[in-house]
Parts: sequence; C-alpha cells; structure tokens
Amino acid sequence: MLNNFNKNSKTSETLLLDENVILELKDLTMQFGGLKAVDNLSFKVKEGEIFGLIGPNGAGKTTVFNCITQFYKPTAGRVIYRDKNGDTIDLIKKKVHDVIKTGIVRTFQNVELIWELSVLDNLLVAGHTLYKSNLFDQIIHSRKLKREEQHVRDKALQILERLNLLVYKDAIPFGLPYGILKKIELARTLMIDPRLIILDEPAAGLNDAETEELSKVIKQIAKDYKCTIFLVEHDMGLVMEICDTICSISFGKMLAIGTPGEIQNNKLVQEAYLGSE
Repeated sequence: MLNNFNKNSKTSETLLLDENVILELKDLTMQFGGLKAVDNLSFKVKEGEIFGLIGPNGAGKTTVFNCITQFYKPTAGRVIYRDKNGDTIDLIKKKVHDVIKTGIVRTFQNVELIWELSVLDNLLVAGHTLYKSNLFDQIIHSRKLKREEQHVRDKALQILERLNLLVYKDAIPFGLPYGILKKIELARTLMIDPRLIILDEPAAGLNDAETEELSKVIKQIAKDYKCTIFLVEHDMGLVMEICDTICSISFGKMLAIGTPGEIQNNKLVQEAYLGSE
C-alpha cells in the first residue's frame, strides 16, 4: 500500500506546473532510427506570452510542434499542459484528434483552407466542435441546433470583423492575396476559443508589408483573446518584434532561452543561426 502511495505521489508531482505556466516540455526526445531530431529538450511557456522557437533548417523546430500536437509520439520525455478546464495533463497520452479539445490549435507552413467554400464557411466548419446537438437534433433540425448554428455564425462574423476581414466573408479564398489568406487562417483558429495557438512559420511567403500587418494581428489576438501563442519562424525581424521569450535550438538541442535582447546577444545563437560577426 505504501509503495502504491509513493508511486502515485511521484506521478502527481511530475504533472505539476508553475502557476503562470501553460506548457512545459520535459526532456523531450524524438528519434527517427539513428537520428535524434529532438534531443532531451526542456523549456516552459508562460500563459499569455508570445513564445518563439528558432533555429537553422533541420534544427527540429517543426518536430517539436508535431510532438506537442501528437502528430508524432515522442520517443521519451513529457509534454505537460494546462487545458481549458484548468487540469494539468500529459499530452503524450492524448490521441492526435483529441488535442484540439484541450484548447490547442495550430496552423501549418502552407495555407490549409477549404478552397471551394467561402471565407465565412471556412470559419463555420472550424466551429463545428462547438456544437452540442446530437444526431436527432441534426435530423429534425431542432430549435437547439438552430440556436447553435446562429451562435457559431455570429461568432465567426465577429472574429472576421475584429480582424478586418468582414469584407471577404462571401469570397472564395482562391485568388485572394497571400497575406489575407494567412489572416483567414488565424481567424479560423479563434473559432474554438483556443488557450494555445501554435503557428508554424506564419510569415512564410509574405512580403515586408504583409509581415508587418501579420505582426500586428498576432499581437492583437494574444491581447484581445487572452491566449498564448507559440510560433516557429525564420523571419528574425518578426520574432524579435513580437516575442516575449525566444528559445533557440540546434540539432534538436537547446542553445539558449531568454528575451529577444538576450538571444540577439548570445554568441552560440549568433554562430548557429544569426551568423557570428
């Protein structure tokens, strides 16, 4: 009995998070055959901050994202997260399709929209997880279902308006400027009331003006929607402009973590990624 108590106490202790932390990676390792894409990586992401992960090509950045969202099951380590219910969980025990239910949503390097649907309908599809109606409600198109449909539609229109996208609500995404498409993707993530938004190279393919607009939108989302943003990005101007904390990795290992100023002045980072003087 005492051994079981000690075992359970140890398990409970490893799942504790600091009060202001929403996500913690503990000794995360991801190995593909003989290659360690992520090597014993540990760091914490605070609630409400914009956290940047940087590193040269092949450093393991996207692999870290895939381990958090469970596209990959890590070889070792833990991914501890405080979900929308305030419970502390190990994401590794979750199936990939259940991660979104915890309040985590992500975008990908390439724009992933449903090109045949309008901008508004793209948001409505993303909002399907908000529905509580059952199959019977769907069949008879009950009042409950109609109320939920109206609620989700109102929510989508409100998000589009706040991000200055309302003018595009009836447009088909195909042919719209790439910067607008990126903003639509961000708008879609807000449909599930996320606690943590993971952005995989959000500025990829954008020109300088579009990148500047994107930086404003990301900061606006973090402030207005009270969510944490975790991004991988190669555009160092964007990273240094919007991030509160930056973690630099190389070959899956930690190089440095700190404020933008601390990262800019770190010699290891300069040599591995920014280029030493």
